[in-house]
Amino acid sequence: MSDEASVWLQYARENLQVAQMTLESGLLNPCLQNAQQAIEKALKGVLVCRNMPLKRTHSIRDLNRDLLRDGWETNLAEEDCELLDSIYVSSKYPLDSVLPHSLPDLDICRRCVELANQTVILAESVIET
Repeated sequence: MSDEASVWLQYARENLQVAQMTLESGLLNPCLQNAQQAIEKALKGVLVCRNMPLKRTHSIRDLNRDLLRDGWETNLAEEDCELLDSIYVSSKYPLDSVLPHSLPDLDICRRCVELANQTVILAESVIET
């Protein structure tokens, strides 16, 4: 197990935990931010573990495609990647809405936390073996 990959995974777990806590508290923007970050960091941990180049990107779509090309199934559908990529910048700043045409809601947050949980579990299966 790579030390660097383990650090990425630990950060992903922390973001997932914060996403779950903020969801339970009804804090939707931080929930989305942390769910997106958990997925991004988990995927980057897998890239490091697989000795793949680490890109400076926040795009879940790009990270997902790189891993798919390398033969690792992330279980993130294209529409999941689109949703997660729509969250990154817009959930941090109040000038934009969190999603292209709507404010965050509980269903979107639950979906993103579920995706983050699944992705962290998959990353653990690669990084911790």
